[in-house]
This record gives sequence, structure tokens and C-alpha cells, in this order.
Amino acid sequence: MKFFKHLTIISTLFFMVSSCTDYVDYDPIENYQIVADVYFQSAEDYEKSLIGTYDMLQPLYMSILIGDVASDNALCGGESATDVLGLQHIDDMMHNPNNDQLTGIWRTLYEGVNRANYLEENKDKLEFAGKSSLYGEVYFLRAYFYFELVKFFGDVPLFTEARLTAGDSGTLERTSAAEVYTQIEADLLNAISTLPSSQAQKGRATKYAAHALLGKVYLYQDKFTEAAATLEPVVGVYSLLSDYGSQFLKAGENGPESVFEVQHTNTSNWWDWGCATCGEGNFGIIHNGPRAFSGPDYASGWSFNVPTSDLYASFDAADTRRDASVLDIVAFAEATGASYAEGYEHTGYFNNKYIPRAGESGAQTELNYLNNYRAIRYADVLLMAAEANVRAASPDVAKAQGYLDMVRDRAFGDTSHRVTATEEAIWDERNFELSMEGHRFFDLVRTGQAAAKISGFQAGKHEVFPIPQQEIDISGLTQNPGY
Repeated sequence: MKFFKHLTIISTLFFMVSSCTDYVDYDPIENYQIVADVYFQSAEDYEKSLIGTYDMLQPLYMSILIGDVASDNALCGGESATDVLGLQHIDDMMHNPNNDQLTGIWRTLYEGVNRANYLEENKDKLEFAGKSSLYGEVYFLRAYFYFELVKFFGDVPLFTEARLTAGDSGTLERTSAAEVYTQIEADLLNAISTLPSSQAQKGRATKYAAHALLGKVYLYQDKFTEAAATLEPVVGVYSLLSDYGSQFLKAGENGPESVFEVQHTNTSNWWDWGCATCGEGNFGIIHNGPRAFSGPDYASGWSFNVPTSDLYASFDAADTRRDASVLDIVAFAEATGASYAEGYEHTGYFNNKYIPRAGESGAQTELNYLNNYRAIRYADVLLMAAEANVRAASPDVAKAQGYLDMVRDRAFGDTSHRVTATEEAIWDERNFELSMEGHRFFDLVRTGQAAAKISGFQAGKHEVFPIPQQEIDISGLTQNPGY
């Protein structure tokens, strides 16, 4: 079993903690602080609460899908033009504040913030061995959640001292993205100062994961000199696998290229359709597979997030990343005798990194795929460092070239496919390396390429997504321009 045990927070008033072997249920008490006084009595209590905070990474599958569907990499697909309508609207740049998928992302991220803040609020109740490192993980996670929020929505409500309660309803105000970034930076600097270089349990944040995330945060703010310095300590700690595609297989989880990975399992905490996101499985995987599939290696899916023919054609035929990233289902069927049904917006291609594979789910099949999400890979770090060094106030082009060469040499298996390390070359390389991993839309926005690359994209509007209408109605938040 992976280290996550499922923990659910019931509203904002009390914890219900469960694991594979025990179940603790506190009576509902109106003042949740009383429950905290009762609950936080041991290091194990803090540990379980931390695990509950990690849990909120798992339901973020839709944000990963959107990262490519909203870009030029993929079409929404699915069964029909009305299948998951909110995702169809995002694909067509027609999304509005009443979008269930965006509302779900907002709620999940703020639940993650709330869980981190609950630990912050109760930090001084007990001293125990390893407390400093544990809170480094708390700050890393809160930074991760806020970074996703600011990427998606821009200015967002910022609170750090305590959880929101029912009594806070209607009191929220938006904080400028610049201030949110300042808090993210502070949390990650705190995490770097306290986290260990490695963790005994796979999936936990490390000092180097915090360096990598902070480097990305700097890059998103065009703080290139700071990004280059922050990413530098990560270089050399990890290594690139010679076989690019192997890192996305079950055997490749938490491997030498993994800087931070969201853990999933198909062997514990199974769930059913009563709560699709309550289990530990990766619900995102089923979205990416071919419909009515019969054949070797793969399993049926729902034909969402289908790569475009332009993405497939953009790869050099000698680039090993092409077929590892994008499955040519027509060629595969011809070679193996497999069969499948065409879905809506069928392109002939599927996401080969996060695709349903035979035998890798359990219990309620659709909900319980074991595939981890590789949130930060070493190749991503190298390409971020390359870009930061090219764009820094005092560029180090030689260093950037070396990092870019490492990535391309692995992709082609030789040194004869190297290209000059310019901004544009590095941006292109990011898509060859990271396509179908949920990064493309945000890369295009932050580099100013979105309007030219994405059909229907309106500059001044689509750089961020709309604030959910429910939040506007409840708290009177201002809406993003154009929505």
C-alpha cells in the first residue's frame, strides 16, 4: 500500500479519521476548536492530519486534463458534444462562471488550503520529534494549492492563519496575484529550510521538491535570475532514464527522475460512484482511453483529451518521446488486431502517458487506476533551469545549452539532434518533453504565446479562468475581466 491513508474532513467543524485498520469518529461539536483540543494529543494525530492534506492532491485530475484540452495539444473528445459540457466549453474557449469542472477545482484546492491551515492553527499545541520537517510538508502543500489557484484564477482569496468556518461565509475578498505569490514564496522558503533531502516514504515532499516548485513559481513571475539560482541545487540530484517512456509505467513510479509525484493506488480505500473522488485511485486515467477497446496492453476508456494530429506531427520521427507520449491507435490496431470505437472528435491518437492499461485498476474499475501523477519531473527542472539561465539578467547560455542538450540527447539516444538554446527552442522542447502532462496551456499563457497558438483564445480574458459563480453570489467576489 502506498503511504496515503484516506482522511476526510467533515465540513469545517471536526475530523473523521480512517485508515485501513482503525476508525475514529468525534461527535459533532459546533466549535471545531474544542475538537482540535481533544484531537491533537500525539505526533500521530499531526501525521494523520498531514496525510489528509496530501489527499487533496488526488482529486485534481481535471486540472491536468484542462492543461492540455485548453491548449493546442488536444481536443476534448468524449462520447458527444455534450459529454462533460464544462470541459467541452473550455476546449472551445466558451467557458463561463457556471462551469462545474472549474468549480470543482476551486473547491478542491481550497479544501487543501483549509487542511493545511488547520495544522497551522494547531501548530503550538504539542512539541514532538520531527515536527519541523512535518510542517515543511504542510507549507509545501499549501504553496502547491495556492500556486494552482493563482495559475487558474489570478487574484484569489488568501488566508493562512486558520481554517474558514461556516461563520466566515460571505466575508472573502480577492487578494492580488502578486501578494499570493509572495505567500507562496514564503511557504516554500520555509519548506526548503526544514524539509529533508530525502524521505523514507515515497511521495512525500523533499527539500529538492520545494526548490523545484519555487523555481517554477519564480519562472511564472518572470523572476529568471531567482529561478536559475533556486533550481541549481536540484541539478545532479536526479537522473534521466535512458528509456523515456518507462517512467510512465507502473514500474517507473517514484523513479530516479521523479521530483514530486502524486500517489495513487488500486489496492486500498476503493470507492464507488457514491463518491467518485473519495478513494485513492486515479479517476483521471479512465478519461484518456479508447472507447470499447479490445486488445493487448490497454483497457477501455472514455476517449477524452485526445491529442491532435498536429501535436503528433510536430515530433521528429526519431524522437522517442513521440510514441511514448501519443498512441497512434490506428497503427496499433493494425499491428495487433485490437479494436475500438471512435469517440467524439476522434483524432486517431490517445494520451499514452496516462492511459488505462490492462490489469492496473481494481474494485470500481473507472475510479481505481493506480497511476501516479508525475507532478514535477527532472526533465522539467532541467528545461526550467535552461529557460531561466537564458532569460536571466546575466544570462548563462552555456549552462542553459548543457541542460537542453541533456534532455534532447536522452530523447534521441545520440548527440546529433542538439539545437541552439534560445527561448523559443526551450519553449518548443517543453512541449516535446511534457506534452499531455497538463502543462501546455499554462506554459503558453506565461510565455505570451497563447493568443497565437490557441484557437478562440481572447487576450485579456482567457489568461485566467472565471471565478465560480457560487463564490460571486456568496461572497460578492469580483469576476475576472470578460466573464
